[in-house]
Amino acid sequence: MAQAGQDAKFFQRGKIEELRAELQAAETKDKKFQKRKTALKKIVANITMGNDMSPLFTDVVQCLGTPLLEIKKMVYLFLVSYGRSKPEQIHIVIPNFLADCSDRNPLIRALAIRTMSYIPIPVVTDSLIEPLRHCLKDRDPYVRKTAAICVAKLYTADPRRAEKGGFVEMLRDLMLDSNATVVANAVAALSEIGDRQDGVIFKLNLATANKLLTALGESSEWGQIYILDTLLRYVPERHADAELIAERIIVQLQHANSAVVLTTIKALLYLMNYMENRKLVDYCCKKMGPPLVTLLSSGPEVQYVALRNILLIIQRRPIVLKNDVKVFFCKYNDPIYVKLAKLEIMYRLARAENVNEVLAELQEYASEVDVDFVRKAVRSIGRLAIKVEAGADNCIQALLDLIETKVAYVVQEAVIVIKDIFRRYPGKYEAIIPKLCENLDLLDEPESKAAMVWILGQFSDRIDNADELLDDLVFTFLDESVEVQLALLTATVKLFIYKSTLESTKALVHKVLKWATENVDNPDLRDRGFMYWRMLAVNPAVARTIVLAEKPPITTDSDRMDRGALDQLLLHTGTLGSIYHKNPETFIRNAAGKALVDSPALNPNSRAALVPLAPPQLPPTSIHVPGTGPTESHSISNNALVSKPAPPIPTSTEPSQDSQSNQDEEEEDEPPAAGDPYSNLDGAFGNYLQDEPRPMGGQQANRHPDLDDLLF
Repeated sequence: MAQAGQDAKFFQRGKIEELRAELQAAETKDKKFQKRKTALKKIVANITMGNDMSPLFTDVVQCLGTPLLEIKKMVYLFLVSYGRSKPEQIHIVIPNFLADCSDRNPLIRALAIRTMSYIPIPVVTDSLIEPLRHCLKDRDPYVRKTAAICVAKLYTADPRRAEKGGFVEMLRDLMLDSNATVVANAVAALSEIGDRQDGVIFKLNLATANKLLTALGESSEWGQIYILDTLLRYVPERHADAELIAERIIVQLQHANSAVVLTTIKALLYLMNYMENRKLVDYCCKKMGPPLVTLLSSGPEVQYVALRNILLIIQRRPIVLKNDVKVFFCKYNDPIYVKLAKLEIMYRLARAENVNEVLAELQEYASEVDVDFVRKAVRSIGRLAIKVEAGADNCIQALLDLIETKVAYVVQEAVIVIKDIFRRYPGKYEAIIPKLCENLDLLDEPESKAAMVWILGQFSDRIDNADELLDDLVFTFLDESVEVQLALLTATVKLFIYKSTLESTKALVHKVLKWATENVDNPDLRDRGFMYWRMLAVNPAVARTIVLAEKPPITTDSDRMDRGALDQLLLHTGTLGSIYHKNPETFIRNAAGKALVDSPALNPNSRAALVPLAPPQLPPTSIHVPGTGPTESHSISNNALVSKPAPPIPTSTEPSQDSQSNQDEEEEDEPPAAGDPYSNLDGAFGNYLQDEPRPMGGQQANRHPDLDDLLF
């Protein structure tokens, strides 16, 4: 700490000429190189502050001849910063690089090779090849582990040279090194190369996977992350292989590092697709719950990452947190983004056994001061009524109590969800319509006004003064948004069909149709107006059949996300993709996609939902990496690394009849019957299509609730 306090004085803007003069003065009478060290510290401090020190390039590189490690470190740091911007001068440093690569001190050897790999200039890359080859076989593990990362840097600068030089093959050999840190770095380098679209295809066999698991316990936490992540490149050929690996890594769930925990969960979720032992799958799920709950005691940023990952996990394996809904109740000091994420998880974990607890909590949130959070809470109460029929009565009563508050934004959200509840439970709750009509004046937002207009039109035969209420709303027809205009047009036509004998109704529908066809520019509205007008004029009976056709009940299906897409996203647990809920190749340039790979051990339901990956755009010439990896008796492939390009993943198989029926039960391919009433939540709930209200088919009603652990 004292040294750090002393070095703080160097963080002052320095002039180039003064620093050059200090370096030149240090060449004479510099006892123990103190003057040179002080000058270099000032230069490094200025680089840290963002000041351009590149004019001192020639003066700084002359210090490389100093045998002091601390000075070499600062000179190499300077070269990393400015080496690539001085291609015409970098050649003067090459002899020093080569000399340091042969130094007796392993720290200097590693420092030299690392610095060279950070300067992707052809002259440096040419000089790097032979020293790097020697360092990969160095007797000191520190040099070997540094050289492993340098191979990845070389591959980024010149992929073809790295492959032709046999460096990828040497990295594969390092995975069998006796030192765990070397193994972890070799795995990290191969992963970085394999994640490139133009990189070699990195796969593991069982022998190599077992060797990595042996090194797992001795590795640092970041080494463990790389090794665990690499296990996803192993495709089990037998159920027993996947179960054995799962049993060996499950202990990592107790690790203190959140990244290690999430990566372990990712590996377990992947291996479960290849496991047959149901008891072991349930045991793994049970073990995953406590570590995920522990992550929620961290800071808000880590909490949010955990919550976004949990949102994916409970859709695939709801048993993991089936009984822990209380853990996700919001605290008063939670940031809004954490509250919204918890709100969505609470809704997804709600079921008949805990619906009253969740509803009571949502009612508390509806009285908060944050308007956005209150809106989401009110809407979640409505979604809860649609999802859990046993709690629908209590949810309706809660919404009526909220309407009594006369708070505009609360009433508007309540009206929006009540419209969907009417469709979910036809003929059950229409008695509350008068209560809604009393609050008509509070509705000033398009979505809520359109919902109320739909209710007035749909139930105009039960509302005595429906014509008067619609007449008041139609008064501002031309000033309303298109959403409200469409709702008003349809509602007035329904009113006319129900009460065609009233003169006031005839005048109202004539006025609206005339406005829609003559005074409006929107083509959808105009075309619908012409369609209604012609139907009413030509055949009113047909118009009645079409406009008042029976609408199927809707439900909020909590597993609307495609099973294959969900399995694919779970391969990115603990990464940025799991926060965005998007595959990395959609927002990271040149990122390679991931998907489950077919094998004899893959579960039939997972096989039925396999997502094919687009083949990478590779150069026409393929390069073969020679040599074979460790062999095993039952493995299909003996290579830990295979040549490229790889064949695409099979898109379909011939499943058995039972497997096909399971697939039909797991996935619903019918198009939704209505637009998503929750589409304006601005991504707070993940913008999932699975929240879209859709018709309830007979198939859905007969679903088994525990089918393959999917959350329905």
